[in-house]
Amino acid sequence: MFSTRRHVLFAAIAASATLGAVPAFAQDDYPTKPVTVIVSYPPGGDTDAIARLLAEKLGERLKQPVVIENKPGAGGALGNTYVGRAKADGYTLLFTPNPFTTAPMVMKLSPSASYDVLNGFEPIINTATQPLVLVANPAAGFKTVPEMIAAAKAGKAVTYASPGAGSPMHILGEWLNQAAGVKITHVPYRGVGPSVTDVVAGHVNTAWVTLGPVRQYIDTGKLIPLAIGDAKRLTLAPDVPTLRELGYTDVVVGSWNGFFAPKGTPSHIVARLNSELNDILKSQEVTTKLATFGALPAGGAAGNLGKINANDYAVLGKVIRDLNIQAD
Repeated sequence: MFSTRRHVLFAAIAASATLGAVPAFAQDDYPTKPVTVIVSYPPGGDTDAIARLLAEKLGERLKQPVVIENKPGAGGALGNTYVGRAKADGYTLLFTPNPFTTAPMVMKLSPSASYDVLNGFEPIINTATQPLVLVANPAAGFKTVPEMIAAAKAGKAVTYASPGAGSPMHILGEWLNQAAGVKITHVPYRGVGPSVTDVVAGHVNTAWVTLGPVRQYIDTGKLIPLAIGDAKRLTLAPDVPTLRELGYTDVVVGSWNGFFAPKGTPSHIVARLNSELNDILKSQEVTTKLATFGALPAGGAAGNLGKINANDYAVLGKVIRDLNIQAD
């Protein structure tokens, strides 16, 4: 009797162990086919280039192709919405900069192009930060933010370029206007490239941009860096003060990028992608390449990106409403 019971018990334990092992084996199967990463902007810009860099490295680690698909339109909303409605199986991901958070606030989106910023996606990882820098053409007549504000208050017509109405650069420019009590005129462009071209040519006095596109012009003296929009100085440009240091303590707008998956993507897939991308971001090759875009590797837990997104939604959302910032 005892022997029979013991055999039954061992059989039950073995069956239980086998059943418990099934999810683990199933989890290890991902991915079994190519993974598509949607970039909601055209090829050629920083976002696209960083996405392709990380996708190549991720594909090597996953042993499956990771393919970039550009879906530009509606300030990024078109591609964002597409991913938000995709199958939550880990085979369709979104790589996006932080206009992901603010686009629905500054644009009049139709229901077919709308998405839930806070609850419609699974954050995977904050891949990098790209602090915003204010640069000026030397002919503008000022070399510091206090000099620029003084010129504006004295009645001089001062302008600033951004890569588009409703962009983080636009939000930062208008927030500084409010904090300083001036009206520096916003000149929106369709992308970073044209805004940089025109500030170098002197058609606009200043521009808010990421460091990568203007680094060569700073190094050659064709542009003067005035301030950093982030909370702390940029290690890639350590001599440039922050707006906070200059007395505008609340005016902080950074630029970040990261990976999201559709809501409901299995947690083990999110964890796998987070782990692989964290390792990729530790690579010296990747760090060096990111620096050419004025970007610094971030990484960390998936929840970090969720917190950053939620903070931007609250803080920048209030600025957008208070200043009535809208895209064209």
